[in-house]
Amino acid sequence: MKWDISEMGSWTYKQFPQGAVIPEAGNSNDYITGGWRSERPWRNDEKCTQCLLCWIVCPDSSVRVADEKVTTFDLDHCKGCGICAQVCPTDAIDMVPEGCDLPEVK
Repeated sequence: MKWDISEMGSWTYKQFPQGAVIPEAGNSNDYITGGWRSERPWRNDEKCTQCLLCWIVCPDSSVRVADEKVTTFDLDHCKGCGICAQVCPTDAIDMVPEGCDLPEVK
């Protein structure tokens, strides 16, 4: 069943499907979902070997790549899960608390 969600912005709570079903896949880019994050990734450019493992495993597609190199993180969609930091073979990614100053490169 495909729902007509063209008027979803004006729905009341009673009109949303029970169980918070997402009627269409691939709509995460339509919403800023990083707002509940308590930690964010920070990458040390000097340690990063550009293996791209972080890009491969990120469940939110928040690791941005250009010319086959990690460039930044999309913090509008990153939820702070830390998977990127866990898989990094060179420990180039740290999870830092939201609102703090970014670490200095050592």
